[in-house]
Amino acid sequence: MVSNVFGYLLPVREIAELCAAAGVPLIVDASQAAGCVAFDAAALGAAFVAMPGHKGLLGPQGTGILLCFAQPKPLLCGGTGSQSVLQDMPEELPDRLEAGTHNVPGIAGLLAGIRYLSAQGVEHIERRERWLAQRLMAQLRAQPRLEVFASPDSACQTAVLSVRCRDMDSELLAQKLARYGIAVRAGLHCAPVAHRTAGTLETGTVRLSLSPFNTDAEIARTARVFRE
Repeated sequence: MVSNVFGYLLPVREIAELCAAAGVPLIVDASQAAGCVAFDAAALGAAFVAMPGHKGLLGPQGTGILLCFAQPKPLLCGGTGSQSVLQDMPEELPDRLEAGTHNVPGIAGLLAGIRYLSAQGVEHIERRERWLAQRLMAQLRAQPRLEVFASPDSACQTAVLSVRCRDMDSELLAQKLARYGIAVRAGLHCAPVAHRTAGTLETGTVRLSLSPFNTDAEIARTARVFRE
């Protein structure tokens, strides 16, 4: 739904229409969108929408959510605890997909994150993150040594940004930023095909992921460190 490398919003509804015409079930990866971009999951036209808990949903690692708009087949079986007499997994959801012992502490942490998002409003968080991203992009684009990868249409750009320095390796740049307490990720971001398409396969990029907890002062400081 959103590129984890460049932060572009992808045309999910158009893709869903193509899949529906071909009779192909669509699974939407909402990893970079959930909690950061307001969307109606039921209106996407997907069979399933998957999202991890540890990104925009503000939960702990090892948690996630799968929204099912079609009947799924379980990958793991046994130990649901709800209908133990059955040899097969129950038909009803979520029991059908929840074999074994649940990660109750993780689920509690995920619930806390979702409650925070509900109280703040995802629309508010999205506006805040996009405002921060646009401010950072403007300051980074003013630096000739940097190449900023962002959509020319601001409506299609989320708060995930990728940059490449013309005179410094991406990994070295990330290490420099880390010395100033600025956490980024450098490399191919588990998406070599996306980098091949963008022409960054050999160099990788430095990815900055903004959150509603970032401040305007942190944006200015990050841009200043890039200049040094």
